Amino acid sequence: MITAQRAMKAAGKHMSRMGLAIRAGLGAREDRLCPACQRPVVGFFRYGEEAEWGCPKCKSSPRERLVNHLIDNGALKMPLGGAILHMAPNEASLVTRFRDAAADYAPADIDPSRYDVDGVRAVDLMNIGDTDRFDLFYASHVMEHVPDDALVLRNIYAALKPGGEAWLIVPLWDRPTEEGTPGMSPAERERRFGQWDHVRQYGPDFADRIRAAGFEVDILPADHCSGAIVHDMALGETLYRARKASKPEQG
Repeated sequence: MITAQRAMKAAGKHMSRMGLAIRAGLGAREDRLCPACQRPVVGFFRYGEEAEWGCPKCKSSPRERLVNHLIDNGALKMPLGGAILHMAPNEASLVTRFRDAAADYAPADIDPSRYDVDGVRAVDLMNIGDTDRFDLFYASHVMEHVPDDALVLRNIYAALKPGGEAWLIVPLWDRPTEEGTPGMSPAERERRFGQWDHVRQYGPDFADRIRAAGFEVDILPADHCSGAIVHDMALGETLYRARKASKPEQG
């Protein structure tokens, strides 16, 4: 659905990318680094209110770059040779990393036709259908679309093996989570929640919702990285690492 807000964001992004291309063509120093494509850049292009959102070389977002950086510095550990369920697989760098690491890589979405990724399968998070299968579940900007997030979080918990992790990123504001109403119009959802198809706006209490499903939670915000790294890589957003307890050892 194309809205005036999205059209304005797209126009601003186009102009910003042109500006970066001109700077690069004039010989500006590439003194910034994109951890998604591992290439130096002159800067990052604007998208909406984010002055430095996208990588001009690979189009990675601040949250995609955050995940790559957290993997690179060891804060996140991928399950080598394990099973990964990757919802909404639109971050090319993570598709590659997950596919290379996993013996069982499952890119998935409720509408697989939206993705140009090999092997994308149809998965409805309201009914995942797997139990104790995955070592890692990854979903970035997905949970704000699901009708019943409490049910979805329980389903994710069930689909993970004991000791498995879910890496979750959602749009955040600094107030408590606000749920939309069934009759809320797309225009009102965009005004309140930032996008016409978002059913809620999460706040910091998202961690409590994750814990209610049985997980232990670590909160990894971009601003806990050093200021120089946040600036140089234009990192953003917050990753919630949800861990399913391992089975106790048999005595």
